[in-house]
Amino acid sequence: MQLTFDAEVEAFRTEFVAFLDAHLPAFVTGSAETLERPQSSSHIPEWARRWQRLLFDSGWLLPGNPPEFGGRNATLLQQYVYAEELARRRMYQSFNPQGVGIIAASLLSFGTPAQKQRWAVPILRAEITASLGMSEPGAGSDLASLKTRAVLDGDHFVVNGQKVWTSGAHHADVLLTFVRTDPDAPKHKGISALLIPTDTPGVVRRPFASVSDHDDVDFNEVFFTDARVPVENLVGELNAGWRVATGSLGHERAMLWMDYADMLHALTVEFTPSGAVQRDHYETLVMDRHAMQLLGSATLAKAARGEEDVPAQSVLKLLGSEAMQRACEDALSAKGPEGLVLHAVTAPYAPLNLDSHYSSWFDRYVRTFAATIAGGTSEIQRNIIAERVLGLPRNL
Repeated sequence: MQLTFDAEVEAFRTEFVAFLDAHLPAFVTGSAETLERPQSSSHIPEWARRWQRLLFDSGWLLPGNPPEFGGRNATLLQQYVYAEELARRRMYQSFNPQGVGIIAASLLSFGTPAQKQRWAVPILRAEITASLGMSEPGAGSDLASLKTRAVLDGDHFVVNGQKVWTSGAHHADVLLTFVRTDPDAPKHKGISALLIPTDTPGVVRRPFASVSDHDDVDFNEVFFTDARVPVENLVGELNAGWRVATGSLGHERAMLWMDYADMLHALTVEFTPSGAVQRDHYETLVMDRHAMQLLGSATLAKAARGEEDVPAQSVLKLLGSEAMQRACEDALSAKGPEGLVLHAVTAPYAPLNLDSHYSSWFDRYVRTFAATIAGGTSEIQRNIIAERVLGLPRNL
């Protein structure tokens, strides 16, 4: 395998590096400590909105997009080096990653021209924020079991039901919400996707804390009681929301392996082993990190050649999330009682590499369980690998 890039890709990298050197926000370069610091994707100060807007206007927000949507029609390999350079500086292109990376991307794939201008462009330009309404109390990994109903009434849908684990909903302007519009159809075929403004009468958002929340609350319950949503807010075709849902999850998983590889690399720096058992754990961590990098690069090369390898995404997601969990458990064990002590945390664990965030090794370990659930549980990934990679039958 040749882990190098051609001259065109490296020229693209050089151009982006020059842009970053000229325009990175002051706190990232260490020249300012007084800027209001975002604590999560749900809290976005004005300077962060300006940063995202500058990226959009310069074609650097999502470089694979066409210019009118914040990009420059970059190739897949160019997008990869773009992500590499941001990761080196511990900086995100957006402080509303769900809105930009999932919801706006889904609208560009499935939305009407009017929806792209009304919703996608303002999300991309940080004029509004968006959140994803998928999971329900009885429909987490099995999203197709969702029960939130939307009944057509003239030129509106009337929505009733509940969502949960809806990250950032209490600060979002709009929710991309998956609802059941045909209760008599097979469960995968009676779902639709609606854009629901959060100021719609009948929409109630209730944020709640998790065991590892110290600086900010991100999760929400969202309740819909006779909420009326205009028909023009339907994304994609009626009862074809499953296609939008799988596309949304695909956007969430795209290049996710890069995040895992980066976090595993950071752990190799922080995890100082002592004793034979800890050295063995450390060596496993290093091997996991290199395996992620190599498998991810091979998948990226296939995608650059136009070869789709969906099962490989499941392998990478499973390997990355469980390697992170294993490494954090080992590090917590090595720290002993000190692992329960809160301390200032730097990237990639603190939100956006901010030293005002406090955490503990126990918190880091607890958070890894979310990684094995979000974007498709480890059990679901194993099923995909068993059926689509190993060719095992669905029912044994």
